Amino acid sequence: MKTMKQLLDTYPRQGEIIWIGLRPERRAPMLSVDKAEATTESGLLNDRYSGRSGDRHVTLIQAEHLPVIASCVGLPLVTPDQLRRNLVVAGLNLLSLKNRSITIGSVELEITGLCHPCSRMEQIFGEGGYNAVRGHGGITARVTASGIIAVGDAVSIVPLEHD
Repeated sequence: MKTMKQLLDTYPRQGEIIWIGLRPERRAPMLSVDKAEATTESGLLNDRYSGRSGDRHVTLIQAEHLPVIASCVGLPLVTPDQLRRNLVVAGLNLLSLKNRSITIGSVELEITGLCHPCSRMEQIFGEGGYNAVRGHGGITARVTASGIIAVGDAVSIVPLEHD
């Protein structure tokens, strides 16, 4: 039988980056890019949060949550740019990564918390849009090792240290 630490360190598979977006400035349309540079000093270069709080260098959302949000707001489709997150990850339960670190190519990210929706979700999705995104808004992370993140990169969990 596995210990709790072993259970917390066991994932069925790696995730994959399927979309990258940069926010050039507040309320500006997202820029969809094939790759982005992440630095420990500034987070994602060319993103509006670049150089700000290290706790929110990067925002990530789980691809599998996009259809859930669409269903909650009564739309056939919700796109990553509407949610204004930087990275869309498929195949990995991001909410299970509390107090963990992940690697994406040469980049290492430390998960810092949940990424709560903003009031803009009401403008984008209509009345109730804010609550439709609650619990599905993704996570925030700090860059702890610099490098390039590209669409198609694997997302791996840094193993916990076992006693």
